Amino acid sequence: MLTFAAAVFFLIITPGPGVLSTAGVGSAFGRAAGSRYVGGLFIGQNLVSVAVISGLAAIVLADARLRTVLFLLSVAYLFYLAARIALAGSRLAFIRRSRAPGVLGGVALQVINPKAYAVNTTLFTGFSFLADDLFLETAIKLLIMNAIWIPIHFLWLWAGIRLGQLDLPERVHRTINIGMALSMLLVVALAILAQLRPFAA
Repeated sequence: MLTFAAAVFFLIITPGPGVLSTAGVGSAFGRAAGSRYVGGLFIGQNLVSVAVISGLAAIVLADARLRTVLFLLSVAYLFYLAARIALAGSRLAFIRRSRAPGVLGGVALQVINPKAYAVNTTLFTGFSFLADDLFLETAIKLLIMNAIWIPIHFLWLWAGIRLGQLDLPERVHRTINIGMALSMLLVVALAILAQLRPFAA
């Protein structure tokens, strides 16, 4: 169980679309909008978990055409987000929009977020610690995941808010933006490699 909790921590805390955009919303729109966005991500995260647990995700993604469409949507969004970050210039803007994404924006991001499916599949198909009671094990895993997921995302939100409040030199703003953009592009590259792996086998 401790091994599972450690895996959850390291898989969730690493930069991905959810935590990076959380920091961005906090930086651009503040605590209230950021909290609503995190609420949407939370709902979306648990929808993905239920889809993975029930096998619905496996059934839906078994259709190569639908899987390709969802994959292209997610990659396009990640490229868009990385471009917005890199082109933000001297503004500390992980993501800039005229209106905050809100709850629905958070839900939508998680539904097309390849990392969300990969993480949930890894966690729910591995790390068995109650082989005799799969239902109880799954329930405990959900509790542990959410207990770790919530503070990690609020930590990223706080970091975004604090960075947005700092009066940093233009060079530092640019460096942060480029670093965040490169992180997003790394997520895109990993998603593409994961998609191409079955064809290389």
